[in-house]
Amino acid sequence: MDMTPHGDLHHLNFLLHAATVAFRRIMGFLKRIRSRSRIKNPEDHNYDYGSSSANRRQSHGATDIGSKLPLPVLDKIFSYVCPHTQDESYLSSGDSTVGDGCMLCDLRDLAQASLVCSRWNESATKRLYRSVRIDAVHYCIKEIELAEKRKRRSFFERNADPKDAPQQRLQLFSRTVRQSDSLGVLVLLLKMPYMTRETCKTDLAKTVSVLPNLRYVDLPEGFFADDSSCHMLKQELQARCPDIRKMKYVSGSEQSLLSLAQTRCWQGLEIVELSQLNVEITELLRVLSSLPVVREVKINELPWLDDTIFQVTSGPAKFPPLQKLDLHKVPGITAIGLTAYLSRPEVSENLTSLNMSDCGILPSRLHEILASAPYLTCLSITEIVSRPFPAEAIPHLASRSLEIFHYEITSAHGFHGIAKPHHSYYTYLTESLWSGSLPALCTLYVRDDSFPESLVARAPQMRAGEWKQPLDIFTKELDQLEWKFSSLGPVTDLGLSPPRAPSLNPLWSGDARRSMVVGNGFGGFLAVPVDSPGDQNKTGQWKSRENLWP
Repeated sequence: MDMTPHGDLHHLNFLLHAATVAFRRIMGFLKRIRSRSRIKNPEDHNYDYGSSSANRRQSHGATDIGSKLPLPVLDKIFSYVCPHTQDESYLSSGDSTVGDGCMLCDLRDLAQASLVCSRWNESATKRLYRSVRIDAVHYCIKEIELAEKRKRRSFFERNADPKDAPQQRLQLFSRTVRQSDSLGVLVLLLKMPYMTRETCKTDLAKTVSVLPNLRYVDLPEGFFADDSSCHMLKQELQARCPDIRKMKYVSGSEQSLLSLAQTRCWQGLEIVELSQLNVEITELLRVLSSLPVVREVKINELPWLDDTIFQVTSGPAKFPPLQKLDLHKVPGITAIGLTAYLSRPEVSENLTSLNMSDCGILPSRLHEILASAPYLTCLSITEIVSRPFPAEAIPHLASRSLEIFHYEITSAHGFHGIAKPHHSYYTYLTESLWSGSLPALCTLYVRDDSFPESLVARAPQMRAGEWKQPLDIFTKELDQLEWKFSSLGPVTDLGLSPPRAPSLNPLWSGDARRSMVVGNGFGGFLAVPVDSPGDQNKTGQWKSRENLWP
């Protein structure tokens, strides 16, 4: 082997030439791959960037009606383009879905509309950033191809885990509002999936720090319990977002709750949820009375709470008048304390919704509550009973304002007897309905599957026309997942003929139910085809139809 300097130089030139040849071959290989991908998907690469500018030059002299539309009309049009931007509820992302389309695609369409002209940009931007929703996936066929593109593909790693799309969307949104103060002040609501708010606490804290007008944001569960992992997020929210409208306090957050009365933080709170707390009743009253605009309070699992919270005192600390009150697993609250609370004029005139579940309020005392709440439109009671309805004469349920009634009474497990006790409670409800003392009632929820039939079967002898309003009845047993629907229409004028009970449906007969409506899983209902008495054709003759299933 030649060990002279001339031989080393020759060897180095040879290696350099070999590396150059290998590099050219690799680049040629990659070039062929890119050319093949263009042939496979020509629609992704045939966009003519000059056509749009040419079209703009051609249509410059034409009349542009869209740019002259009034701003309210534009805003209304954009609300149909992206329906979920109309969501102004203080519900979480999973409970506040608006529309049936793909929300990410609707958002993309609205963003593209904002680029048409400056007038459209002004209206579309306000709608884009007023109610912001970060979704995890596309609810359309586009998610399949996007899921493939999100994978971190490389030559050595062909099947890597896909990227976290909602986290990237949150980071992009955070960067946008942090770079533009004019966009941050527009945001009023921020909603995101559960896993995103649980795993992206730092990104969420950075985002809310530049949203001074924020009213609602989906927060991780540890935030409500004063978890140390959410300390920075809570500090940013308290310092930068004074207009928060909804907050929840659970076990462990007693100090944060009591600080509301001292620091006067979040004076705009409208909805307050209290769950599994351990505080004094006087301290709780002081906190609630310090919130000037609170309109809804949800109390959950406070076994130490009793009727003393509703007692009228001479001091300023009183239970505030509300529009909606939810009581869940509070056995110390009875009908006596609730009627005392409703005896205050400012309370009885404002309360429109009352929900009671597993409380000390007996269903036999509901008539007292209805008599004390003249403007109540929604009432819900959920109880498990082990004794039948009292035998003494109890006034019927009476209310001229009640429209929605959840009367969910079930028998206790392990009850042994011929008749279960909950049937007597539904007998009392039937008598109240036929007495005509609930004239505004239009929706009824019960936990007795046979209630619609028994309601018709026990119709009293009455004059036609006394039942004037239609009633939608939803029934569900304990072992059922979906509510069953039936409708009871008004009684028609029968003239001199003997009165008869109204029919629930043309396909309801005396022997069995022949039609039903079941839930479709999206809040609506689907009709189940059944054998029909017949169908009329164009010639006016009836044509039988044995089976409606294809």
